[in-house]
Amino acid sequence: MTPIIKRIAFATATALVALAAPAQAQLSVDVTDESASNLKIAVPAMPAQQSVSTPAGTTDELGRKIAEVIASDLKGSGLFEPSGPAGLKAVTVPEVTFPQYDHWSSMGMEALVQGYVRSTGGDAEITVGCYLYDVALKSELTRQGYVVSPRDWRRAAHKCADAIYARLSGESPFFDSRIAYIAESGPKDNRVKRLAIMDSDGANHRFITNGQSLALTPRFSPDYGSIVYVSYLNRRVRIFVYDIGTGKQRLVTESSNATFAPRWSPDGRSILFSMAVAGNTDIYRVPAAGGTPVRLTTSPGIDVGGSYSPDGSKIVFESDRSGSQQIYVMNADGSGQQRISHGGGRYATPEWSPRGDQIAFTKISGDFKIAVMTPGGDNERILTNGWQDEQPTWAPNGRVLQFFRTSPGRSGGSQVWQVDLTGVNERRIPTPLNGSDPAWGPLLP
Repeated sequence: MTPIIKRIAFATATALVALAAPAQAQLSVDVTDESASNLKIAVPAMPAQQSVSTPAGTTDELGRKIAEVIASDLKGSGLFEPSGPAGLKAVTVPEVTFPQYDHWSSMGMEALVQGYVRSTGGDAEITVGCYLYDVALKSELTRQGYVVSPRDWRRAAHKCADAIYARLSGESPFFDSRIAYIAESGPKDNRVKRLAIMDSDGANHRFITNGQSLALTPRFSPDYGSIVYVSYLNRRVRIFVYDIGTGKQRLVTESSNATFAPRWSPDGRSILFSMAVAGNTDIYRVPAAGGTPVRLTTSPGIDVGGSYSPDGSKIVFESDRSGSQQIYVMNADGSGQQRISHGGGRYATPEWSPRGDQIAFTKISGDFKIAVMTPGGDNERILTNGWQDEQPTWAPNGRVLQFFRTSPGRSGGSQVWQVDLTGVNERRIPTPLNGSDPAWGPLLP
């Protein structure tokens, strides 16, 4: 079940209110400028008003760990050059709301993150204060407060990083979200594939299926409550919906025909999937509650995918009807099918951005690369340069993508990677096993 996090507003380090950033504050970062220098930001450990024990450690320890996660999130975005908490001076509770600007300025810092942790101990909830300051202008940019269970301290850290990212970039945040993916083990020709879930940075990992059946291509429902995926067992192919809150799953449809790539409609009422019947693969739609599938494509060849536009009016998919894999767009009822890709090579696994302004896909031209273009097929840009990068999935803010990268050779494995729209900021997401088919979930409430 998704842990609950309460957001509060605050005025001082002991009593908490949301304040608008001062009008003169101009500190910002540009998510579209690949040549811009990363913003230098200090993230010292958050002091505790009183050191008390909780199930997740003392409040002093939590203050350090929360600062570490904030710094890691900001660094992983590729927009910031965070320092701390290690190597930075200790901050006192009164100092949280009265920063020593001259000290941080002398270190070359442009921004400062400070906060505190408060709890009465034991299983009592912890309160985390989060403040962002412009060092040069000596002004406060934003302040937030979060109340969580001690075991959910990482969510407070992600929420704080989200508030900082949103304030400085002007973009929607994405750190407090989760990833579903396929955890792989065993040799390449006999992989065990299990459905797994983790935080967007790879933490809080857990397996959902046990590997007795083959799990493939997970996707989160729009409300984050469920995950749809394909399961292969005893020559039967099933599409299941797994309920994250209850841990139960229900069958949507099953067949002896090859079935793959289920995708939710934006309203959560329908699921698209592809199925091969009598040598022809087409795209179908079925009610999320189960029922009779409706066939949307009828062209000879292989039609695969299905990713809805954010408003649900269009579907992007791949088809080889022209002789090679290309990207097409059609209306939600299957009408008005038209090709939008016209570059060299082949195109696969298209997915519409949650902002509606881009379509991400796998570009196959010798190697496999992650690329994007507009819904009209213009401004194609390649973002990665791996040997085999494929299956992009969008962050909730539509500015970052995750995908999986496979290394060559019989012993080569697959790993989950992340890149932003500049193509410059790339990093690997740690997983306990090999990983493929990542699916980014919505921002958590």
